[in-house]
Amino acid sequence: MNKKVYIFLADGFEDIEGLTVVDLMRRADIDIKTVSIKKSKEITTSHGITMLTDLTFAETDFTDADMLVLPGGMPGTLHLKEHAGLCRLLNQAEKKEKHIAAICAAPSVLGELGMLKGKRACCYPSFEEKLNCLEVSYEPVVTDGRITTSRGMGTAVRFSLELVSVLYGKEKADEIAESIVYM
Repeated sequence: MNKKVYIFLADGFEDIEGLTVVDLMRRADIDIKTVSIKKSKEITTSHGITMLTDLTFAETDFTDADMLVLPGGMPGTLHLKEHAGLCRLLNQAEKKEKHIAAICAAPSVLGELGMLKGKRACCYPSFEEKLNCLEVSYEPVVTDGRITTSRGMGTAVRFSLELVSVLYGKEKADEIAESIVYM
């Protein structure tokens, strides 16, 4: 059975952080859906690329989610943090022990929701104080329990492969890494 993943996109999300996750998960046959947190499916990335998402936030209840993912970027991260429905969903997912992942500035959203208390986490430099975690890590990617965090655009492939590994194991992640000639 395919795992179901939702990645939440807001105007100003970091292109590479969001789309690398989508690309590598689809290569791994993971059912990932892009979700606009706006009323429309049209999103503009932090670098001015306009794209259409698969869904809008209002179109689904996310009960079938195995993992929720937040890409970083500015002002995308701020828009994610300001979306009350998404924040409620993240809190519910944590209580239901779903996997949650965030990269770059987006781990600050998890930190501000109190989801990183007692955990190791990493994020984009200058956002560390917003993590509210047990230990700030400077590793490229950290998985602690059911939460995975990563530092930024330069770690997007590693982050995405870690998410594949979390859902389907290291062997599948290694298979995808080899298929994209990841060194």
